[in-house]
Amino acid sequence: MVDVDPAQNPSSDEPASDASEEPSKKKKKKGNFWKELPVLILVAFGLAIGIQVFLGRVYMIPSESMEATLHGCTDCYGDRVLVDKVTYRFTEPSPGDVIVFRGPPSWQNDFISDEPANPISQGLSWLGSLIGLPSANEEDFVKRVIAVGGQTVKCCDEQNRVTVDGKPLDEPYKHFDEGTPAEQESFEELKIPDGMLFVLGDNRNHSCDSRCQGQGGINGLVPVDNVIGKARVIVLPPSRWGGVTDHNPQVVSMGAPGWQQNVPLGLGIVAAWPLLLLGRRVRDRFRR
Repeated sequence: MVDVDPAQNPSSDEPASDASEEPSKKKKKKGNFWKELPVLILVAFGLAIGIQVFLGRVYMIPSESMEATLHGCTDCYGDRVLVDKVTYRFTEPSPGDVIVFRGPPSWQNDFISDEPANPISQGLSWLGSLIGLPSANEEDFVKRVIAVGGQTVKCCDEQNRVTVDGKPLDEPYKHFDEGTPAEQESFEELKIPDGMLFVLGDNRNHSCDSRCQGQGGINGLVPVDNVIGKARVIVLPPSRWGGVTDHNPQVVSMGAPGWQQNVPLGLGIVAAWPLLLLGRRVRDRFRR
């Protein structure tokens, strides 16, 4: 009877053979990753475009007209704000909302420049728009809604306050540059037509808004249809992370406790987790 060496038995399961297969498996996984990378990049860009078109977009604040709520002063790092595009699909802008909108024909934008002719520059400009950099021909504005259709707005009363339907506004966000008088420029009484908005900048005497665009009056109003979305959160720089106030100036508020004021931001953070988990599952499925 001849003893058979287990090392020479082809039918036996040997750790040595498993070890020899491990390098090939690793090489196979590594090769699959590079094949999947272009697909992952396309998926990422597709999601980014879809989110910006239907849900929200990051905008850069280029001017100081909304100081100190939103920073966009000269020679400083302008705030990047996340603009919610969903809310106004179901409701209309309300007094106190900070909105981003397309400038009507009567409005003039001081930040418009020539569109780049170089295809590479155009591509870089498009990529920059994904992270909130304004394009060369950007004609979008950010202001605060003061009055809506059917209301009558005027400035000012005896205490230099804007009035709507004869009642003074409560405007804690109002800002005056250092060294300038804390007084607002007056304007004539104006009845707002339905479907139009009267908007002002928080930096009250350093903002060209419904008072001066188109020489004021009806020409300075903004159609509701031009509204892109509502500014919700400051996302950059990190030192200014937080929500954008939408205090209704037509309602005298006694203020809310701090925990209530932070509820919307907290809910937004909690709601982001399912999206992150879903993204991980999609990524793991591509890898497999």
